[in-house]
Amino acid sequence: MKIDRLKASITTVSGYPKPGIEFRDITSLLLEAEALRECVLRMAAPLRGQPIDKIVAIEARGFIFGAALAMELGCGLVLARKPGKLPRATRKASYVLEYGEDSLHIHTDAIREGERVLLVDDLIATGGTADAVVSLVDAFAATLCGAVFAVALEDLPGMARLRERGIAVHYVMSFKGG
Repeated sequence: MKIDRLKASITTVSGYPKPGIEFRDITSLLLEAEALRECVLRMAAPLRGQPIDKIVAIEARGFIFGAALAMELGCGLVLARKPGKLPRATRKASYVLEYGEDSLHIHTDAIREGERVLLVDDLIATGGTADAVVSLVDAFAATLCGAVFAVALEDLPGMARLRERGIAVHYVMSFKGG
């Protein structure tokens, strides 16, 4: 499948969740088995052969791609969840939203010191949740070996924020605007 067809499977919703936003909705891509498979294979391609112990997938759409990539790359899956969603002891990292603050949590036994971890999400925009995962991986004394996204919003600061921290960033398709 050509990248133009893959990009066309993403629906743009103008004015959601507020006026001026061009929301890139990946749920339309998920409706097409061929598009979903192609997206996952493209996400996996630059990572094949790299030693990756765990994928940390960000709630909630990141879970979809994270699970598929964990199967494709033969590694474990760690869920980075919002507060109150994990039943055992967790580590947390907070991040700033335009309207306040939130946090992501990972079970304390999910990542071991020295493991090589890949960050996965559906989309990178401002990079707040990705930064929180980077902090969590650091707290576990693990190595973040990269980040991969289905969609990158290239004119928003998320990719640059990760790259400034020395993190290799991969994505399948990019759009302007957010």
